[in-house]
Amino acid sequence: MVHAMKVLLVEDDRKVAGFIEQGLKEEGYVVDVAADGEEATMLAHVYDYDMILLDVMLPKKNGFQVAMELRREGRKTPVLMLTSRDAVEDVVRGLDAGADDYLAKPFRFEELLARIRALARRGGAERMEVLSFGALALDRLRHVATVSQRKLDLTAKEFQLLEYFLLHPEEVVRRTTLLEKVWDMHFDPESNVVDVHVGNLRRKLAAETSAERIETVRGVGFCLRSTPPESG
Repeated sequence: MVHAMKVLLVEDDRKVAGFIEQGLKEEGYVVDVAADGEEATMLAHVYDYDMILLDVMLPKKNGFQVAMELRREGRKTPVLMLTSRDAVEDVVRGLDAGADDYLAKPFRFEELLARIRALARRGGAERMEVLSFGALALDRLRHVATVSQRKLDLTAKEFQLLEYFLLHPEEVVRRTTLLEKVWDMHFDPESNVVDVHVGNLRRKLAAETSAERIETVRGVGFCLRSTPPESG
């Protein structure tokens, strides 16, 4: 089963964790946060992450121990180590423990995003990197959506919605499912937040193509459908 890009952030500094989490969510990632090594290991056992951002200096279990434990169990999830200690021996130790890459604090958020994209390209081969349906295509690593090679100008939420529809084409997707998968939370069922965002996405698609469209299924949700071109 293919899924949206899910990241585990392991960082005990709340301020740093909050900054990274907010930034990643704005870029369209789904983020879980762990404040210590034990919680990180537990979450990595329960959920299937595409990427682990792992601080070295952690309570209960340090980042080296977490990485070694996951690798010993045969988990291949890409691990990016985050640390303020950029001494050469720490870099070597982190890579020996099973980290795929290393980023020393303080870092620019753009650099973190670039490292995540690069790691996602190297690892996580099971993920389909490009989703397509009719003339629609969505590149999950470059974060670009197109219709017949023309780029769609989408917000982060619209991108996530389109990604979910492309994972489930021609299926009726419930509003509650979209709230859970795209907003990562349970909203008031009376809320019209889904309808507003789907409406915006629908208008942007309609401006580019009449073949692929998002239909409303009254009382249930939405469905991404395609009308095959008429043969003349």
